[in-house]
Amino acid sequence: MSTGGFPPRPHGHRMIPLTRQILDLQRMPAADLAERYQELFGRAPRVQNAAWLRRQVAWKLQERAHGGVSTRSRCRLDELMAQLDLPITTAPPPPKPVPSRPDASAPAVGTTLVREWHGQTIRVEVRDDGYEWRGSRYRSLSALAKAITGTTWNGRLFFGLTDRRAKS
Repeated sequence: MSTGGFPPRPHGHRMIPLTRQILDLQRMPAADLAERYQELFGRAPRVQNAAWLRRQVAWKLQERAHGGVSTRSRCRLDELMAQLDLPITTAPPPPKPVPSRPDASAPAVGTTLVREWHGQTIRVEVRDDGYEWRGSRYRSLSALAKAITGTTWNGRLFFGLTDRRAKS
């Protein structure tokens, strides 16, 4: 698809203006954008995402047409970067927020839910981050009920925390 060249890009005997080239990028598939990227940057792109390729190709087209960062600006940026005092190691991630149980009817943390199922006693511990059964954690009672029964259940109904009543 690509014909090579720099902005303004030759097209037959006439030149394609920079604005037109950038607008044309919007209709190009990722494969053509990758080819254009390789022409402009001299290497294959590390990413095949069309939106990313469009931005990179558009930037390079503008840089070639209007010039890049001036030598003076580049020197000033180098000076500013040298003044930065960046840490060598990364900061530890912030602690995860403790999930709150917005549902007032949710079982309290530390509660043990007990249910008989096919002659087996099921004991589930309510944790601050979900539910624990046989050493495994579950985010919801429904996911836990499915793990126990092999079929989809309303978790609150399975553990008897709510009644099955017809709404009138």
